Amino acid sequence: MTKLRNTTLASLMAAAITAVPAYAEEAPAAPAEYTFLDSVKAGKPLTNFRLRYENVDQDGKAEDADAFTLRSLVGWQTAPWHNFSFAAQLINVGVFNDDYNNLDKGVNEPGKGNYPVVVDPDDTDINQLFVEWTGIRNTKLRLGRQSVKLDNVRFIGNIEFRQVMQVFDGVALENKGLLPNTTTYLAHFEGLKQINTQYRQANVEIANLRYGISPSENLVGYAYLLDMQDGTAAFRGSNSSKTFGVRADGAHVLNPDWKVLYTAEYAKQDDYKDGNDNIDSHYLKLGGGAMFGSWYARLDHEILSSNDGLSAFQTPLGTNHLFQGWVDQFLVTPNQGIKDTFASFGGKVFGVALSGEYHVFKSDEDFTTPSGVGTGDKYGTELDVAAAYTYQKWMGKVEYGRFREDDELGATLTAATRKRDTEKLWLTVMYTF
Repeated sequence: MTKLRNTTLASLMAAAITAVPAYAEEAPAAPAEYTFLDSVKAGKPLTNFRLRYENVDQDGKAEDADAFTLRSLVGWQTAPWHNFSFAAQLINVGVFNDDYNNLDKGVNEPGKGNYPVVVDPDDTDINQLFVEWTGIRNTKLRLGRQSVKLDNVRFIGNIEFRQVMQVFDGVALENKGLLPNTTTYLAHFEGLKQINTQYRQANVEIANLRYGISPSENLVGYAYLLDMQDGTAAFRGSNSSKTFGVRADGAHVLNPDWKVLYTAEYAKQDDYKDGNDNIDSHYLKLGGGAMFGSWYARLDHEILSSNDGLSAFQTPLGTNHLFQGWVDQFLVTPNQGIKDTFASFGGKVFGVALSGEYHVFKSDEDFTTPSGVGTGDKYGTELDVAAAYTYQKWMGKVEYGRFREDDELGATLTAATRKRDTEKLWLTVMYTF
């Protein structure tokens, strides 16, 4: 173990340097044993505090939502001790006002029907609790409740943007030496806590292999099998699926200043276990752009296809807030599917990180408009912008998103599922230990 070797080497070197001839026959003192307490002291904090204000102005709601919350994550992970390390992290989300519908446990909050939804309920719980074994070189075996982020978190993520994170219960293996330049991640999870604090029993099987083409370019193959074990039959049927895909993504270096950005990804999704037979769709993303210094600009096109309007490609375990706009109109893909064409940019000015996106949303299959006299395929458009500044352990961020509906999505999906005009503002301050 590295800590033990370093302690032993330091003790021997000190003894050799300070020894004098008169005492040359005396053996140096034995180094102190590396104890579990030493591993605790040499560990790392898993602690941060995030204060957030979120305002939502949504067409069709009589009131604006104002959510003022503080998330506290307090935890510690020990350094390895006999190849084992231990981690524990508590979460508390404190709510300072109640002017929003928090959707706790996936249910609309009583008396809050006039407010838009902000999925930040109050919560006190164990956020992470796991033991990690590193007895094999370049390998980590983790057992317990854990945060998981794979690739761009499109399919598997911890949804850390929300105050309550998504965490998984089970076992995960990560290896970086089995194949050259390849990271292998295998996992079996038997449950997960979602951002609305609801706990789901589920068998989740994950296989993800990432090959490093270069330090900034990767080729990924993955398989995600989701078998929901609780909830209604309709819920299990809609969310039990198997997804197989491949992804090429990276920033190809042309010279010290310029990089070419690219992404090409395809995945196929079918029913699995109790999943509905009509789950039969695909995912496609193509995009590219350029980066000069800290500045980038790119254009992407993403499709979550529909199966004749019966169902559509879903990503129930992904960090969906980062996709199809930040206003969260498409956290669940409508049965008519989504075609999302968007431009994005970003860079730094005087240490302030700026970013933005503009989306044009269309359906994969036409839907009937509320009047019932015609069909449409235009969901709407969205503009998102953000500015963030980091100073030592502090981070401050301002974000704004505006969605505008186009063809009114009704009739076939009922008026309640229309994507109404919505504006959101986030103000965030975070301190990380």
